[in-house]
Amino acid sequence: MVCAGLEGEARGIERRRFSTGPADAMQTGLPHLFPGESDHVSSDYPMMASMAGRYAVGLFELDKDQRQLEQVGSDLTAFQTMLDGSADLRRLVLSPVITAEDQAKALAAILAKAEISGLTANFFKLIARNRRLFAVTDIMKAFVALVARERGEVSADVASAHALSAEQLQLLSDTLRTSIGKNVRIDTHVDPGLLGGLVVKIGSRMIDSSLRTKLNNLKVVMKGIG
Repeated sequence: MVCAGLEGEARGIERRRFSTGPADAMQTGLPHLFPGESDHVSSDYPMMASMAGRYAVGLFELDKDQRQLEQVGSDLTAFQTMLDGSADLRRLVLSPVITAEDQAKALAAILAKAEISGLTANFFKLIARNRRLFAVTDIMKAFVALVARERGEVSADVASAHALSAEQLQLLSDTLRTSIGKNVRIDTHVDPGLLGGLVVKIGSRMIDSSLRTKLNNLKVVMKGIG
């Protein structure tokens, strides 16, 4: 059965590890994203070794075997769009007080309405049954990263103080492609708390040119004076 295959893949992935590079912060050598700004890189946790990563790898390998990467990728994008636009759906996904049975029933109705079926629907039902639906966003992000790697691409999560224009997105894409030497898929979201600049996360690296981070770093330095 598909669910059994997914569950087996998720369990079997436990021993796999993915290289994420050195954990220490380093200078990227990337072109400055804004004139006069320096870019700094730090490491985060190895996503693929996490619970969400293991489920993503299980889904990815099954999709690849059944040649359904495109369809499942499209289904996950549709679900993420619904998740971003619905507070009720986010509550269903994240609430620890909703029973697995009620969660599964509501999810089945949502998937049917969205015409998400087959392997993707079975996967959502599996993680709901296993009480892992709260991790669905991280699972989907890890899956996207795996598909990008399969295609020789790199996924970049970009946070900006304001929505980026088409021209800015193209400039950023060109800059990253030139620096990394690969095509870059960019996923954007707005974070007004940044005040200015960008935070670009590529795999385990974070290219940070935000004003908020610079101010926070200044506060740390000032505390050490005197």
